[in-house]
Amino acid sequence: MKPHTRPPNEVRIIGGLWKRTRLPVPDKPGLRPTPDRVRETLFNWLGQDLTGWRCIDAFSGSGALGFEAASRGATDVLLVEQDAALVALLRTTQQKLQATAVKVERANGLTVLARTLPGTCDLVFLDPPFDANLWNKALASAAALLQAQGRIYLEAPVAWSDEQLAPFGLAVERHMKAGAVHAHLLRRAA
Repeated sequence: MKPHTRPPNEVRIIGGLWKRTRLPVPDKPGLRPTPDRVRETLFNWLGQDLTGWRCIDAFSGSGALGFEAASRGATDVLLVEQDAALVALLRTTQQKLQATAVKVERANGLTVLARTLPGTCDLVFLDPPFDANLWNKALASAAALLQAQGRIYLEAPVAWSDEQLAPFGLAVERHMKAGAVHAHLLRRAA
């Protein structure tokens, strides 16, 4: 058996109100929940307290990123997912946690990003299916949504440079590689 060929059956929320809560992860093609270690690093970069933050998880999958943000105090978290079975699972988790700050929407992540008011987000999570080639459209839409100090979390199979991000008005604030995944924290370019 090759390691990492299947997603784990669950991931856990790392910190905040729902720390140690397990989130189910179905075995679906293309579903790669952000690993615990990567989420822990991301939220160390962001700070542990996201009180009052507005977040969009545009390609939610397991919902691990969005639920983690809500667990740490984000007041408005939109989980966007196209797959009906995953949407049902996200809604079940939302109800189980009584996560009133979390909204789940069955929709195309790019469509939701495009219709969201510019300058209204503190944090946008972009972890699209790696084989879908949605990077440029997702980054262009997400960049427009950021308030002045807002951030974008980008998960990709390759590292993105400041030169590649410049057309979107973005720059790399932090980067790490974990296995086959490159995790980026992006900000508005100076």
